[in-house]
Amino acid sequence: MLNKKNVRLGKVRSSIRELFEYGKKRKAAIGEENVYDFSLGNPSVPAPDEVTAALKEIIDTTDPVLLHGYTSAQGDFSVRDAIASDLNSRFGTELDADCLYMTCGAAASLTITLHAIVNAGDEVVVIAPFFPEYKVFAEGAGAKVVVVGCDQNFKPDLVSLANSITPKTKAVIVNSPNNPSGVVYGEDEIKKIAFILDTCAVENGTQIYLISDEPYRELVYDKDTKVPFIMNYYDRSIVCYSYSKSLSLPGERIGYIAVSNKMEEKDEVYAGVCGAGRMLGYVCAPNLFQQLVKRTCGLTSDISIYKKNRDRLLNALVSYGFEVIKPEGAFYMFVKSPEPDAKAFADRAKKFELLLVPGDDFGCKGYVRISYCVEPAMIERSLKAFRALANSYKEDKN
Repeated sequence: MLNKKNVRLGKVRSSIRELFEYGKKRKAAIGEENVYDFSLGNPSVPAPDEVTAALKEIIDTTDPVLLHGYTSAQGDFSVRDAIASDLNSRFGTELDADCLYMTCGAAASLTITLHAIVNAGDEVVVIAPFFPEYKVFAEGAGAKVVVVGCDQNFKPDLVSLANSITPKTKAVIVNSPNNPSGVVYGEDEIKKIAFILDTCAVENGTQIYLISDEPYRELVYDKDTKVPFIMNYYDRSIVCYSYSKSLSLPGERIGYIAVSNKMEEKDEVYAGVCGAGRMLGYVCAPNLFQQLVKRTCGLTSDISIYKKNRDRLLNALVSYGFEVIKPEGAFYMFVKSPEPDAKAFADRAKKFELLLVPGDDFGCKGYVRISYCVEPAMIERSLKAFRALANSYKEDKN
């Protein structure tokens, strides 16, 4: 008999992917320029010129046998050493190569990490709104997912977080800048989360890990907005990173896991990461792109375009009467539905060829996510559709 759970997952895509596939059909039917697809977080900004130059240099100067060959299972040592050095220089940490494990993107990083630390029956806490696949990753590792709510500004409800911690809690996942809200957890929030986990761990006699999902770390738009590096606030922290967004390389699937050297059991946790990678078959991330990020770690694509998109779309939506919390980072906007059922709102938006993701699967009903990492021209074309959508609700009231 087949694994029914996995068959079900294979038959039904995530709500994001379902909408993306719907959009492909609509584009084929009526023309791509007539569909306003805000479904996927697929960067439209090209990778920095240095990335292209580095790729060409690597290909031209590296023995093809070595370039396309295997690295160590956890990744090439020199690559891991370079990333550790970059993190140390930026965040004042003391990481080394054996704190790093190279992966095929953040999804692999999260999956490996959860399999490394979770035993069947453990609990993993996620804070709404959250990326829906967290539940798939955690439950696949045998954990029970516990959802903690947020306040009106999409910041963590710290009282609910404290009340959610039990002797079975193994990890808490944070994501800042946040997908889908664009909210950044400031130093105050991170300190309070760390205090709660430290206190609860002592009271329960347990070990609680703080997993930071950070594909959007560099994507912040205002100089005063800082993204705290969690290893400086909580010793049992693990960072899951991807270059998909910062370097506009989503299809290349390259990232890493960083295990804090401050945790007492660091070597055991790192061994667990290596073992989970082996068990899952996630060994030896693509060598070409390992070598690329070795040369380009610390660079970021031109995110000023996303900022312009954010400001243009935000101002327009507010002027049309929509309620929106201004995103501080990432490239998502969480918009309040004019009706209680966000799925009904998203279905109505489809009539105007607007593809918006309902927030239900993100743990926040009554909202939709807009991914504004699109070409500015599409933002401009879409505004008439957003205005018409807003007017359709005003007409309902008349």
